[in-house]
Amino acid sequence: MKRFFALLLTIALLWACPAGCEKKADAPRELTVFAAASMTETLTELGKQFEIDHPDVKLVFNFASSGKLMDQILAGADCDLFLSAAPKQMDALDAAADGEKNPDRNDCIDSATRVELLENKVALAVPDGNPKGIRSYSDCVKGLQDGTILLAVGGEGVPVGQYTRKIFAFFGLDEAALAAQGVLTYGEDVKAVTTQVAEKLVDCGIIYQTDACSAGLTVVDTATEAMCGRVIYPAAVLKNAKNAADARAFLHFLQSAAAGEVFRSVGFTPLHEE
Repeated sequence: MKRFFALLLTIALLWACPAGCEKKADAPRELTVFAAASMTETLTELGKQFEIDHPDVKLVFNFASSGKLMDQILAGADCDLFLSAAPKQMDALDAAADGEKNPDRNDCIDSATRVELLENKVALAVPDGNPKGIRSYSDCVKGLQDGTILLAVGGEGVPVGQYTRKIFAFFGLDEAALAAQGVLTYGEDVKAVTTQVAEKLVDCGIIYQTDACSAGLTVVDTATEAMCGRVIYPAAVLKNAKNAADARAFLHFLQSAAAGEVFRSVGFTPLHEE
């Protein structure tokens, strides 16, 4: 009799928890990736490829300015992998960085996983038709000085804005004076600047060449290393990553030849291809 009731109980449990229980047990592991806004389209595409090869993993992206992402990580946000548009934000999280680059001695990333993943270019982009006939950074500078153009730039808290200020310094431009003159507009990140150019709200904008490519904008000039330094994108797994194994696997995939082809197609230069 006991065996009979045990059998009935087993059958009842199976009926009460059919396919739904199996689906819950087989739910994919979430991999949370914080990435610079300038990587939105490229990483979204590569993420889909990775998920096809790893059906047990679901990528969750958080795209924003590198400075904002850094602040979120410092505030304790869940993040497995961080991809920054500049070394500055990564250094501020890396205990292996020197005291000048990481004065607060934050220890948030696994330094052993850090890699210089990509290089980008800081581009001068114009809207469709290039109404003001801008052909170079020199043209842009002249237009700013005589007040005949409106330029969109990133804020000083985001990498593209920091590179822009180096370009201003290279040409001896006074940002405060230009802002007072009304020839500058600001975007919270590179995507916001790109939108201003694409919607013809400005005559030109300083963005990354990859964003110009994704938005179908014309690049009339790119900044040299002498003008703003190299534009390096580092990546690293977080020390408190909840899914460190998949984060390392995705980072490895981003260094593959297949991923390199995708990066190159939009203007990135892979620096660490395996």
